[in-house]
Amino acid sequence: MNKKLFYISFLSLLFSCMLLQAQSRKELENRRKKLNKEIAKVNNLLFKTKKEKTSALDDLKDINQKITVRERLIETIELETQELGKEIAENEKKLSQLNSELATLKKDYADMVVKSYKSKSQQSKTMFLLSSKSFYQAYKRLKYMEQYKDYRKKQAAVIAETSNNIVAVNDSLKKQKKAKELLISSEEKQKKAIEEDKKEQETIVSKIKNQEGKYKRELQRKIKEEKTLAKKIDKLIKDAIAKANRGKKESKKNELLLSAEEKTLKASFEQNKGNLPWPVDGVITRRFGVQPHPTFKGITINSTGLHIRAKAGDKAKSVFNGKVLSIQTLSKGRKAVMIQHGDYITAYNNLKDVYVKVGQKITTGKALGSIFTDKVTGKTDLGFVLFKNIKRLNPSHWIENK
Repeated sequence: MNKKLFYISFLSLLFSCMLLQAQSRKELENRRKKLNKEIAKVNNLLFKTKKEKTSALDDLKDINQKITVRERLIETIELETQELGKEIAENEKKLSQLNSELATLKKDYADMVVKSYKSKSQQSKTMFLLSSKSFYQAYKRLKYMEQYKDYRKKQAAVIAETSNNIVAVNDSLKKQKKAKELLISSEEKQKKAIEEDKKEQETIVSKIKNQEGKYKRELQRKIKEEKTLAKKIDKLIKDAIAKANRGKKESKKNELLLSAEEKTLKASFEQNKGNLPWPVDGVITRRFGVQPHPTFKGITINSTGLHIRAKAGDKAKSVFNGKVLSIQTLSKGRKAVMIQHGDYITAYNNLKDVYVKVGQKITTGKALGSIFTDKVTGKTDLGFVLFKNIKRLNPSHWIENK
């Protein structure tokens, strides 16, 4: 490999590395913006709507969630600051190289000007040509004089371009250093906020420990209620599947038999995995699956879907096209709507009112009903469950990652 080719390859590699670094920082910047929005939502939906009569267990869950999001934000800010620091170091190195290059160019140009001045008179140039021993030599001397003049012009242009590059890099450095200062200031602000959150967390934990028996009984009662509700919904799904299959020639237990249209809908639903809209704009307060309780060791919580905190008056919306499979009244008069999307079923629980009817065709974003708001706690929570036939799936894998 010759020197020129090696130099080009090296520059290409350097540019690629810088581009990847910029992309990495851009990703971190986007993540930081998302986390800032999430903290604003957590504050708005989990804390501004609190009433006096709330459970310490719920309060602890909320403050834990805020601390977790804030810790993720601090980590992201630190990573972004590191990436920005690397970019600043690269630009400072580049600036040093450009300044050194400019000094060399200016010196070379000054030497040329002095040399040119010594032989600048027209008489000197004419004598230089006339003293040629042949016409060919005179031609060569004339070409040399023209090339020398062009070279001076090019050198002046290179000096101007290098000077402009130095100005551009300096401007970029100023912006990067300002951005770094703002990030560091933001990180300090978040660290102070998390200290306050942790003080509140300690107060709540202390309150729970002082009345541990009471809160354990409250938790076990809620777990029992949720298990009962989950069993009821499972039975409702099985009954709804059996009813939908009634009268069809083939029949498989606990599996929806699909028409050609329903198979197409199923395929479309699957293609949109990870991009389905949220059933309501809010904050996830409990995720899917078995989770250890954050305070009481040995106690686990099995979440059959997502719990999403919304604003009072918010409506649950269908995440995809489908058909209303079933509408049921659950405990305390709260309702659940089940929408069929091929052999996938989405369930929207804890509704106060329902706006749709069984068998009705539904489009993405269609309002299904208003979410119940607890008058005592001020909480507006939607239960969102996803099934494939009777098998529960993790809804987080299917909705958009905000």
